[in-house]
Amino acid sequence: MRVRLGAVSYLNTRPLVDGLDPSRFDVRFDLPARCAALLHANEIDAGVIPSIEYARGDYVIVPRVAIASEGPVASVAVFSSRPIAGVRTIALDTSSRTSVALVKVLCRERFGIAPEFVHEGPDLDRMLARCDAALLIGDPALWTDHAARGLDKIDLGEHWTAHSGLPFVWAFWAGRPGAIGAREAVALAEARDRGRRAVDRIAREYAAGDSRRAALAERYLRENICFDLGPRHEEALARFYASAQRLGLIEQAPALRFVAPD
Repeated sequence: MRVRLGAVSYLNTRPLVDGLDPSRFDVRFDLPARCAALLHANEIDAGVIPSIEYARGDYVIVPRVAIASEGPVASVAVFSSRPIAGVRTIALDTSSRTSVALVKVLCRERFGIAPEFVHEGPDLDRMLARCDAALLIGDPALWTDHAARGLDKIDLGEHWTAHSGLPFVWAFWAGRPGAIGAREAVALAEARDRGRRAVDRIAREYAAGDSRRAALAERYLRENICFDLGPRHEEALARFYASAQRLGLIEQAPALRFVAPD
C-alpha cells in the first residue's frame, strides 16, 4: 500500500514533494491547518504539519527535513495599517496554527502589546476592514504588495530571529509511530534533496507563465526558506514550545522524537 501523505498547498512545500515516487506515496495538498487535522484524524500516515501541532499529538518527526527560515521568511507576516506598537486588534489567518501561536508569542515577548485577536479567512481587505492588522501566511502573504497598499509588513521570521538569535521552524514531516518508518524517512529526505536542486524549475512551473512571480518564487525558495532540520532548528523549536507553554497555547513543551533508523 502507498503511504498517505498530506502536504501543504503553498509554494514552500513543493520542493519537499516534487521528487516523490507516486507508486510509493499518495500525496494530497491542503492548507496547513487541514494537514494537521487530517493527521490528528488518522486520515493520512504523515503530513507536513505546523510545528505547533507536534505538541498536540503523539507523533514522530522525519529527521533532517523541515520548512524553516532564519531572518526574513517573506511568507508569514502581519500587515498593518499603523505601527505595530499602536495595534489593538489583529485578524488571524484561519489557514494557520503555528503562525498564530508565533504572533501571540511575539506580541507578548517582543512587541510588548496585548491586542484582541479575531479569526478570519485569508482575505486581506476584509481582515483590515475589521482590525488594525492582519496575519497572512503562505502564498497570500508572499504575493501581497504591501507598499502599494500603504501597509507595514511585519515579517514574523525576521522578528523571531532578531528576538531569539535562532531560526524558526514553520513545519516538518511528522507521523504516528509505526505509520512511517526509516525507509520512508530516507525517501522523504532524498526527495527534499532533489527538490532543492530543482527550485528554478519548480518556481517557473508554480508561477504558470508569470515571469515576475517566477523570479520572486525562485528567490524565495533559495534565500528565505531553508529545508533543513538541524541542531539549531531543534534548539529553536524548544524555545518556541517553551514560550507557547508559558502563554497557555500548549499544555506542555514536548520532547522531540524522530523516526528511528534501521
